[in-house]
Amino acid sequence: MRDISGQKRELGDGFSVARVLPQAGQRTVGPFVFFDYFGPVEFKPGHGIDVRPHPHIGLATITYLFEGSQVHRDNLGNAQEIVPGDVNWMTAGRGIAHSERTGPEVRARGHRMHGIQSWVGLPRANEEDPPSFQHVAKENLPSLEHDGVTLRVVCGKAFGMEAPVRVPMEIFYVDAQMKDGSTLTLPSDYAERGAMVVAGRIESDGQSLGDGGMIVFDKGEHAEISAMGDSRVMLLGGAPLDGERHVWWNFVASSRERIEKAKDDWKAGRFAKIPGDDKEFIPLPEH
Repeated sequence: MRDISGQKRELGDGFSVARVLPQAGQRTVGPFVFFDYFGPVEFKPGHGIDVRPHPHIGLATITYLFEGSQVHRDNLGNAQEIVPGDVNWMTAGRGIAHSERTGPEVRARGHRMHGIQSWVGLPRANEEDPPSFQHVAKENLPSLEHDGVTLRVVCGKAFGMEAPVRVPMEIFYVDAQMKDGSTLTLPSDYAERGAMVVAGRIESDGQSLGDGGMIVFDKGEHAEISAMGDSRVMLLGGAPLDGERHVWWNFVASSRERIEKAKDDWKAGRFAKIPGDDKEFIPLPEH
């Protein structure tokens, strides 16, 4: 067992993001290759998030919010407001472009923002799948309450429940809300498992961890956490990726050549435009 935390980066307007995965000592947890934890932050009226159109290949993104909202748009024509507790799974596959912005009404009145953007690497057999987008409302996710713990399965299978999100890999991602003094044992049938604190503090095997910290458990280790005060924890993991993955900017692939092609495609404007958000884009980085 080891614990990790991300270094916060300020992005302006008081908005900070901590990249928990990847790190030099911990590249992945199961299929999760990227984990950005943001907020909580209070946006004043007139302010918000504007992530301009940008591309992805070879991965799926999972946007999960605790507070606030975002508007997702992609070049398949999807336009979806993302609100707390809903699951938004975007499969990039052979290539997709999307944007994430604060909606006009929410921006006008001001709001709090708090959530996680994560990426999972697609299995080699699915890296070139057609791009797609799934939205599942909070009320359609399976949940249970037991001994002071409320569990909601975001995607995959865990605790005898399975989320309706269609996934091509062995994965679990669970939102756990724990009362003070409650304990929880993570599923034992996955090779790689982690627990990320998003509110409060937890303890495991004598180590305590607060908001923004992640515990990564060893394979076969008994993984039990206890809440030191009311806490909220994201449980995550699954089977390891089926081979090495290269990550460059917003691209994930099992070959460097595929990433080079994606770079050329974005630079040459070969990704389709996003309906309703086709005036701006994030240029390909120089390095």
